[in-house]
Amino acid sequence: MNLEQRLKEQGIELHAAAAAGAAYQPVVVHGDIAYVSGQLPRDGDHVLVQGQVGRDVDIAQGKHGARVAFIRVLTALRDALGSLERVDRVLKLTVFVHSAADFSGQSQVADGASQLIFELFGKERGGHARTSVGVAQLPRNAAVEVEATIALK
Repeated sequence: MNLEQRLKEQGIELHAAAAAGAAYQPVVVHGDIAYVSGQLPRDGDHVLVQGQVGRDVDIAQGKHGARVAFIRVLTALRDALGSLERVDRVLKLTVFVHSAADFSGQSQVADGASQLIFELFGKERGGHARTSVGVAQLPRNAAVEVEATIALK
C-alpha cells in the first residue's frame, strides 16, 4: 500500500502547502534526499497549537501539534515532488518545542510526529533518528515546529 492510501485510511487529507514565510525553500532535494524546512501545526494561515508547552499548552496538545506539523511536512513534500510516490522513509526529525522554563517533556511532544510516522510507514521504513529540543520562542507563537530529512526512491 502506498503512502497516499495510508493517509486516506488514517482520514488525513493534505491541503495546499504553506508558502515559505521568508527567504528559503520549503523543500530542497539533493540526490535521493529531501530536506524539509520547519513546518508549524497550521491549517492554512492559522496556527492550531500556540503558546508554551508546560504553561499554555499541555503535552497532549503539543503531541497533536507535532502530528499536524508532520502532516505539513508531507504536504510540502507532495507539492515539491508532485506526489508522494518517491517518498521511501523518514531518516531524521528535528522537533522544536516552545517550552516553559521548567518543562522537560520535549521528547513526549515529539512522539506525536513519530507515532504518525510509524502508523504511515511501518516499523522498518518508519524507524528514524530524532532530536527534540526546547526553545524560548517559535514563529507565530507556535507550540511546535518539525523539520525532516526524507529518503527518496
